[in-house]
Amino acid sequence: MSRLFRGVFIVWTVLRFGLDELVLSGFEKPWIRLLRRIVSTGRNLSAPRGERLRLALESLGPIFVKFGQVMSTRRDLLPPDVADELMRLQDRVPPFDSGVAVTIIEKSFGRPLDQIFASFDHTPIASASIAQVHFAVLPGGREVAVKVLRPNMRPAIEKDLALMGMMAGWVERSSADGKRLKPREVVAEFDKYLHDELDLLREAANAAQLRRNMQDLDLVMIPEMVWDFCRTDVMVMQRMKGVPISQIQRLRDAGVDMKKLAVDGVTLFFTQVFRDGFFHADMHPGNIQVSLEPATFGRYISLDFGIVGTLTETDKEYLAQNFSAFFRRDYKRVAELHIESGWVPQTTRVDELEAAIRACCEPYFDRPLKEISLGMVLMRLFQTSRRFHVEIQPQLVLLQKTLLNIEGLGRDLDPDLDLWSTARPFLEKWMLDQVGPAKLLAQLKAEAPGYAKLLPALPRLLAEFLKQRPDNNARELRALLVEQKRTNTLLQSLVYGGVGFLLGLLAMQVLTRVSIF
Repeated sequence: MSRLFRGVFIVWTVLRFGLDELVLSGFEKPWIRLLRRIVSTGRNLSAPRGERLRLALESLGPIFVKFGQVMSTRRDLLPPDVADELMRLQDRVPPFDSGVAVTIIEKSFGRPLDQIFASFDHTPIASASIAQVHFAVLPGGREVAVKVLRPNMRPAIEKDLALMGMMAGWVERSSADGKRLKPREVVAEFDKYLHDELDLLREAANAAQLRRNMQDLDLVMIPEMVWDFCRTDVMVMQRMKGVPISQIQRLRDAGVDMKKLAVDGVTLFFTQVFRDGFFHADMHPGNIQVSLEPATFGRYISLDFGIVGTLTETDKEYLAQNFSAFFRRDYKRVAELHIESGWVPQTTRVDELEAAIRACCEPYFDRPLKEISLGMVLMRLFQTSRRFHVEIQPQLVLLQKTLLNIEGLGRDLDPDLDLWSTARPFLEKWMLDQVGPAKLLAQLKAEAPGYAKLLPALPRLLAEFLKQRPDNNARELRALLVEQKRTNTLLQSLVYGGVGFLLGLLAMQVLTRVSIF
């Protein structure tokens, strides 16, 4: 019965905000036009469709707000006006009763609150759609933040997800636009993100990985997890003290160097992407603070690690080469990269894709380099590539959304921020690392144990292979001998090349010392 009432409320909200036109507008049958006219009676539909969609999601509650936030990342699927409006969605959720939070904590740890914490602030410091945060002090005096999952989240989420899936199927069957927007795919992606966020242990592990990766930069502070007090529904971490990055005037008054802060933000992002392949994918202003403490003055503070992105070496190479080709205006290379990656059908004509990419990117080069938006270039590329049936990878969609956040944040801090000049050293260093001698030596070192194990077994493997193919022994043996000779030549080249490389380095050291003295 509750699901029925919830369904009725959702349908009423859809009609109230005129969202039915997003689906029914594709129909030309007379009875459909009449139905639209009837349900539109008395409604004010003067506001743009994106704004009405945002207001409807806000009225439907926190789960639908979170859904809208996830949808805003799918610019490859949504019209630009709708995606732009959905990016304005923020979690404006009132906190739940602190007594309920205490009950959840005590049930999770199996003991009273006063045996867990020396003190506990019952007034939450932050509240969002998934959880809320309280400050506390552990026995011994350590200050911590306690994140508590909202009560009864899973049943509520499952009900709303079931209704979303049903509505998405109906939208997809109702019109050509519905099929193009792939609503069921969007709901499935949202299901994954939401269930990941419901596991606070997963979030704690994400935070620990980012903290370990960022230790050597001294640009960002990530709270340390108190693992003895982390559960799936409760997470206890180091308390961070900072000023929200959205309070720009307060930061200026405190003496923070805003230009350096903007550059540091870009540095952090590209380091996470191109060095680590593991990046914070929810970097909106609500999750970022700046420290004003004397020992850490001007450093970023990152919070909320429910959503992270990961990139493989192939992903990173694709991105680095694409960015480099963009700014050389080598559109043919961009087209070739799309085809080589396998995301565009192999039958795609390079010249047609090149022309489409040129039309997408060339307008950005009529302005000074510092005014070029990498995020907008990437967004336009995704939109243009839709007609070529590009399969956009989820990790790159997260990257695009985060890049747009970082770029917008950086330009709020420093309107003259040149994102490309800041990012370029990372791209150049990464490309050098991929083709330089250090990369070769690292690969040889990584593969050496496998070769050492395989070489003694080669005679036995060869004999077994020849026994299994008696009719073709001679031909197979000749082929194997040719391959063995080729392999020996390659190994000799590598050995001699490595020795020569080391001798060259030694000679350079000797010459340097001689020139000094």
